[in-house]
Amino acid sequence: MTRSRLNAISHAGLWLPGVLWLVLAGRAGAADGLDWIGISDDHRGFVRQGSGRAFLPWGFNYDHDETGRLLEDYWVAEWPKVEQDFQEMRALGANVVRIHLQLGRFMKRADEADDDALRQLSRLLALAEKLRLYLDLTGLGCYHKPDVPAWYDALGEAERWAVQARFWEAVATCCASSPAVFCYDLMNEPVVPGGQGKDWLGPAFGGKYFVQFITRDQRERPRPEIAVAWIRQLKTAIRKHDARHLTTVGLVPWSLDVPGLSSGFVPEKIAPDLDFICVHIYPTSGKLAADIATLRGFAVGKPVLVEETFPLSCTAAELEQFMDDRSNPAAGWVGFYWGKTVDDYRDSKELADALVLSWLELFKKKAPRQPAN
Repeated sequence: MTRSRLNAISHAGLWLPGVLWLVLAGRAGAADGLDWIGISDDHRGFVRQGSGRAFLPWGFNYDHDETGRLLEDYWVAEWPKVEQDFQEMRALGANVVRIHLQLGRFMKRADEADDDALRQLSRLLALAEKLRLYLDLTGLGCYHKPDVPAWYDALGEAERWAVQARFWEAVATCCASSPAVFCYDLMNEPVVPGGQGKDWLGPAFGGKYFVQFITRDQRERPRPEIAVAWIRQLKTAIRKHDARHLTTVGLVPWSLDVPGLSSGFVPEKIAPDLDFICVHIYPTSGKLAADIATLRGFAVGKPVLVEETFPLSCTAAELEQFMDDRSNPAAGWVGFYWGKTVDDYRDSKELADALVLSWLELFKKKAPRQPAN
């Protein structure tokens, strides 16, 4: 990033931590030769803009380590572990790593981003650039409920959205100049409630809170309209400082506009404001055809990325069958990596480890050939 670019950001009125002036300027040119990622002309997939070659996102959610710790719990004190994990993911054939950023670690207060967290994010970008990996930066995480700031939890809808927009302004400013950013995922599995709710977070899964409500009161507004307004506010915040990187949001499979349970984030209603659609889907044994039909419901004129999948309710062989189905519209796949190597899993006698091993072996087997850059 040039000095003129930094000055432009400052004059635009965004508070920028002093340390980032040095970090961002020092990274200029670090990613020379790394293609930026865009949308293909047919709007079905992705392309490397420099070379014009097709790009198939193939990667991992790096959401926690083998002990359940979130990335921000160890990425400072145990940086060599992060480097090793990234190298292992690359060796398995990944070209994308999905990172989950916690709002409470990136916002000190409602109007101030955290200097140290942004500096560490810039360090992660440099690592990705070095290894020729792309980051799916998913924001606004509140996965560990005790870590959610009390001041944030007490905010009303408008004030909460404003903080979320400032989070994305800070992250976009940090990342704007790096081609190693694949996309900004506004939030993991947001939901618009039907009626009123008491909590901002959905039920826990495995001790973590992956689902968030973007409001606690529908107030008779159409749910998709609330989702669109929220997306537009956060995307506008990003575009103040980054006009190039792709934006999306991680959707639960029950987001389709069909009778029964719905998240309110109806794909055809929100697609015009996103660059591509993300869906999280875990195929079920004996129901692969129905799961394919669900996935096809997210093909609404934009590329579809399966941002989360895993043989959780099926075998690895069935997951492979699901992935290979010719009617499957997916333009990329992102599974999970939790800080243990293939050899670690092979040496384990735990049933759960055998399941993860089957996934990693499938992932490596099907990994696309990576270009030199």
